[in-house]
Amino acid sequence: MANPSHILICDENREARSALASQLEQLGFRVTVTGGGALVRTLERARIDLVILGVPSEGDSLRTCRHLRASSDVPLLVLAPRSDEVDRIMALEMGADDYLVKPVNPREIAARLRNILRRGGPAPQEPATRVRLFRFAGWQLDIVARQLSDATGNAARLRNSEYRVLASLLAHGNRVVSRLKLIELARGRDALPFDRSIDVRISRLRQVLGDDGRVPRIIKTVHGEGYVIGVPIERG
Repeated sequence: MANPSHILICDENREARSALASQLEQLGFRVTVTGGGALVRTLERARIDLVILGVPSEGDSLRTCRHLRASSDVPLLVLAPRSDEVDRIMALEMGADDYLVKPVNPREIAARLRNILRRGGPAPQEPATRVRLFRFAGWQLDIVARQLSDATGNAARLRNSEYRVLASLLAHGNRVVSRLKLIELARGRDALPFDRSIDVRISRLRQVLGDDGRVPRIIKTVHGEGYVIGVPIERG
């Protein structure tokens, strides 16, 4: 590969992560390894295209997955020591892109990685608009600067996928946007309709906006359909 994808292997088992790293490097990937304690710090310091999370055989196997999704949208493949249906479903619902059970052929891992990276290519664009600013509920979203600010001008930190979801909701005015459309915007065209990752992003947006998740006022859920902005929107 001229520009090999950079894979971060996070596994507490040093021998396992070193062995997998060597195998993936032979298959054309650039690889960095780390333990769970340094995962987020490593992501902040390096441009990582995808994380392989090797979960331990004992303890809370999804803790690191949960922690990662709270701070990053990086594509994630979970490598688990056992076939546990509940763990697999929970990992996927928390935003994992794939879930494999050890032992697994390195070539299959490589194929899964390439498939995830293909799916994670350029996401569908939010609706075309000449509007630069959206003002709503004391907030302002600047489409050019891709920045969300409160009434005092303080910027709120949004991840790229969260920005795309919010921009799409605002661009649709007070019309409902389907879950699948928002999933595609956040994760790519091959996202599946049962994907629960959009719920995580909507929850995160509500937290940023100070919107009560139990009785939301700004981003409302339309059961069976999708989400809609429930307050007046001004365009500028």
